[in-house]
Amino acid sequence: MVTEAVIVDVVRTPVGRGKPGGQLSGVHPVDLLAGVLDTLVNRSDLDPGLVDDVIAGCVSQVGEQSFNLARNAVLAAGFPETVPATTIDRQCGSSQQAATFAAQAVLSGQADIVIACGVESMSRVPLGSSTQGADPYGRRLAARYPDGLVNQGVSAELIAQRWGLSRTDLDEYAARSHRLAAEAGESGAFATEVVPVPGVDSLADETVRPATSVEQLAGLAPAFRTDALAERFPDLDWRVTAGNSSPLTDGASAALIMSAEAAEQLGLEPRARFRAFSVVGSDPMLMLTGVVPATERVLERAGLVHDDIDAYEVNEAFASVPLAWLAETGADAAKLNPRGGAIALGHALGSSGTRLLTTLVNQLEATGGRLGLQTMCEGGGMANAMIIERV
Repeated sequence: MVTEAVIVDVVRTPVGRGKPGGQLSGVHPVDLLAGVLDTLVNRSDLDPGLVDDVIAGCVSQVGEQSFNLARNAVLAAGFPETVPATTIDRQCGSSQQAATFAAQAVLSGQADIVIACGVESMSRVPLGSSTQGADPYGRRLAARYPDGLVNQGVSAELIAQRWGLSRTDLDEYAARSHRLAAEAGESGAFATEVVPVPGVDSLADETVRPATSVEQLAGLAPAFRTDALAERFPDLDWRVTAGNSSPLTDGASAALIMSAEAAEQLGLEPRARFRAFSVVGSDPMLMLTGVVPATERVLERAGLVHDDIDAYEVNEAFASVPLAWLAETGADAAKLNPRGGAIALGHALGSSGTRLLTTLVNQLEATGGRLGLQTMCEGGGMANAMIIERV
């Protein structure tokens, strides 16, 4: 009998602004992740001692997020000391990769129950903390790219230029993200996925701005232009702003993944199964375009075409990414991020993969859709993708 890897449950915290004063900024990242781990097993009445492994995504693994944060969170959640855990970094796709690793462990027969999860507290461990002014590249990489690599914001600008995306295109997409996320929140669509954080009163996603309009966004200045970069890229008209980019965010999320046999033995109802996975490398200068080949590869592996897919989650690191993805794939725009995306719901780096998975599972259930595709661009020029099927 072929082993199936199934998703039994998915949860996330509400989104917090990733700055001092944000609603989750007073919570240590270990405690933030421990909270979703504890809630996840309690919702399924699962003995945590049955968990074979916990795999957590986290990007800035320094300071409060260092020293194998996943293991610390497992112990903080009160799991038995026999439950192991590891922390991984595939940049923005870290917890999506955690879900892939978890499912692959189940599919290979090396594990029965694995939790994939992720956390990032960008208010307490700011973006860039892990380098602390150090050179992360070294001599040989610098020699391969003598003109120097660029940050993701500049990559988003280069993508907008290559695909002919105007400032209005980007701002309209950003306003759509806030509108859809606000509508989902107001309708109660997030009620089954958002879980409380001890000491935090609100369950609302703090980064969603319902009143966002194209006119408001048009007044924002470009976020990544400097005189040196303008000289290096004289053809760019610098259209990427804080408004059409994902905000700095705090958050945690988790998915309970197990074999179909284990779920049956425990009397648990699977919500979805994994159908296929892919991971690709891409141009590290454009950096964020890997979602296109990752999508096509995962569809091919699953034996599917775009018309088979009922919902897409394409991470909105910047508006230019899903817009370029749409242009290249020809996918149905109405199926893309139907509950809003990271521009509104935030991009808590290490948490975003399982956060998107949480939203995708709930979207399929709410609409009766069968197949969902999730893909995320990643720093350094990579992307991963997965297809899930609602049970």
